[in-house]
Amino acid sequence: KDSSMKRGYFQKSLVLVSRLPYVNLFQSLLQLIAPEYFDKLEPCLEAVCNEIDQWPPPVPGQTLNLPVMGVVIQVRIPSRVDKPGSSPPVMTHLDRLIRNNCVWSFLNCVSNLLPVTDRCFQPVLIHIQMLWELMLLGEPIVVMAPSPTVSSEMVLALTSCLAPLRYCCDYRPYFTIHDSEFKEYTTRTQAPPNIVVGVTNPFFIKTLQHWPHILRVGELRMSGDLPKQVKVKKLAKLKTLDTKPGRSFSPLRTRCLCLQGIQRKRPSEVQSALLRRHLLELTQSFIIPLEHYIASLMPLQRAITPWKNPPQIRPFRQEDFMKTLEHAGPQLTCVLKGDWLGLYRRFFKSPNFDGWYRQRHKEMTQKLEALHLEAICEAVRCGRRYQGQRRAIPSQAREEGEEGTAASEASWRRAGLCRWVGDGALCP
Repeated sequence: KDSSMKRGYFQKSLVLVSRLPYVNLFQSLLQLIAPEYFDKLEPCLEAVCNEIDQWPPPVPGQTLNLPVMGVVIQVRIPSRVDKPGSSPPVMTHLDRLIRNNCVWSFLNCVSNLLPVTDRCFQPVLIHIQMLWELMLLGEPIVVMAPSPTVSSEMVLALTSCLAPLRYCCDYRPYFTIHDSEFKEYTTRTQAPPNIVVGVTNPFFIKTLQHWPHILRVGELRMSGDLPKQVKVKKLAKLKTLDTKPGRSFSPLRTRCLCLQGIQRKRPSEVQSALLRRHLLELTQSFIIPLEHYIASLMPLQRAITPWKNPPQIRPFRQEDFMKTLEHAGPQLTCVLKGDWLGLYRRFFKSPNFDGWYRQRHKEMTQKLEALHLEAICEAVRCGRRYQGQRRAIPSQAREEGEEGTAASEASWRRAGLCRWVGDGALCP
C-alpha cells in the first residue's frame, strides 16, 4: 500500500515465462518466490534463477526433487502411459526425509497442461458430456469467469479433457479488450474462429453474444462503468452453458449412471480421478476405431525391399472408415447412444482431426523408413557373409564348384536379396 498513489496502492506482478506447460508446478513455484521477491527484489530473484538452472531436464514418467529457496518440490512429470486415478510411486527413504523436513508437493498431472479437476468442472458437471463434444469438434467457446485465475483454469481444463488426443485449435486462457485480436473476435461480419477464450470483463457479454457457445463460471463482477451505448443482459438471466441452435451440433444421449460416482459426496481427489477416468474412456472409445483403421493403411512388411523406395501409406478414405463402424465402432466400448456417424463426420472437418492425422502419418512414415533401413542393413550383412564364404573356397575347389556357385548366385538374385557383378561387389 502507498498513500501517495491515487489508487492508494502500487500494483506489482511477477511473471514466469516458460515453454513447458506444467501449470501446477509454476503456480506452486510463484507462491514461494513472489513474497520473497517483493521483499528483497533482484537479489532474491537472482538466487532463485541460479537454483532453477541446476534443475535436471524433465523426463516423462520420472519423479524429480527440485530444490528452491530452502525447500524441495517433488514433482512427477506426466507421460502418455499414465492412467487417471493411478496411485503415485512408492517413496524412497530420501523422499520421506524430504517430505518430513521440507515442502512436498506431488503434482498428479495427467495431461500436458492442467489436470481435469473436480474443482474446475464441478459448476458445469451436468454439461460435461456436451463440453467434451464441443472441444472434440473444435467449436468456438467463450468462458466468462469472475477472475483471470478461474478463467485460465477452466480454459486449460477444457483443452486437456480430450487427453490423450491433442487439442489442436487455438485457446486464450485470459483474453482482454487490449489483445490484438479483439476486433477479429468481436466482429459479426464473419464466423468466430476455432478457439476457446476466457474473459472476465462484463463488456464481452454484449460483444461476444453472437458466439455459438458461451460458458459462464461463477458470478461476473460489474466493476467500472460501461459505455452507455452497450446494454448488458441481466446476470441472473445468463445460462451456465448457452449453446445456440442453428449449428450442425447435436449432442449424444448420455446415461446418468456414468457420472453417479462423481456426484456423490466424496473427497475432491477421488472426484477428480473418477472424472478423468470417465473422460479418458470416452476419448479412447472414440479414437480406437480411428487407430485401428489407420493401422490397416500401413503396407505389409513383406512389401519392403532394399532395392526399392519404401512403399507408400494408403490414403485415408472417410467412407471406408465409416463402413468399419458397424462392427468395430465406439458403441462396443461406450455406454453413450447417439449419432456417432454424424459426430465422426463433423470431427473430420475439425483441426483436431487434421492434427491427429498428420501426427499419425508422420509416425507411420518414420516407421516405414526405419524398416526400409533395417532391410538394407540386413541385405548388406548377408552379402558380406556370402562374399566371405566365397573367398574362403580354395581355387581348385572353386573351379570344380563354379557351376554350383553360379546356381547359388542365381537363387540369391531370384530371392531379391543381392546382385553380384565383377569381383563380387554388392549393387542396389
